[in-house]
Amino acid sequence: MFKHQGKSRTLIHNLRIASVLSFVAGIVNVTGYLSFKQLTTNVTGHFALFINDVADLNFWKGTIYFLYIFSFLFGSFLSSFLIDTFKNNKQLNVFIIPTIIEGLILLSIGITSNFIDIKSPDFIICLLLFAMGLQNSLVSKISNAIVRTTHLTGLFTDLGIDISHLCFPNLYPQRDKLKSNIKLRMYIISFFFAGGLIGGVLYASFHLKLNTLILGASILFFSLFYDDMRYRLIKTKRKFIQRKK
Repeated sequence: MFKHQGKSRTLIHNLRIASVLSFVAGIVNVTGYLSFKQLTTNVTGHFALFINDVADLNFWKGTIYFLYIFSFLFGSFLSSFLIDTFKNNKQLNVFIIPTIIEGLILLSIGITSNFIDIKSPDFIICLLLFAMGLQNSLVSKISNAIVRTTHLTGLFTDLGIDISHLCFPNLYPQRDKLKSNIKLRMYIISFFFAGGLIGGVLYASFHLKLNTLILGASILFFSLFYDDMRYRLIKTKRKFIQRKK
């Protein structure tokens, strides 16, 4: 799911990566909000608050929301920059680089929260937004902008449009493609919700607090390992079949 690109990429690949990354985003979303009462997977709300402070001439107060927005933007930029920089390296799967960085950020926040008293949470919020910017850019590039995993506004919009198109078979005859898009978006929404639900239970009921992010990091690293092992097995199997012929 992290290797196939372009024409070789199928709905199954997109469903797999969408399920994993949206689940992680759900965990980050609920953990960030329960910890700091701030959105940590998208910047829509922060932009509104930034504009509100600027309109009230509270420029200094609005600076923090600008930093939140910039952190997400910079994460998105860096992810795309790294992918394009190393895309000609045939020995390297460039899409694992932003994923590893994201996983390390989540892991480090979860671990250090056990030893450091967080008195100024703004830096942590910026890191989480940076990580989500990395993820959103990564999944957008690998799926050719078909998959988005860190926020649901656009997903619900697209889902509503696709369902509407089903009502007009003469205008939109590509039924299989429509159904595939609906299935993909339902997967993302469902796994985002599941990640938020499980993250919320672990955070509040099991009192894991920011350690909940360690689960998100573990899922990312396991997914990379599983994807690499599966790819190697398939490659080995193909070579074995070719030799037998």
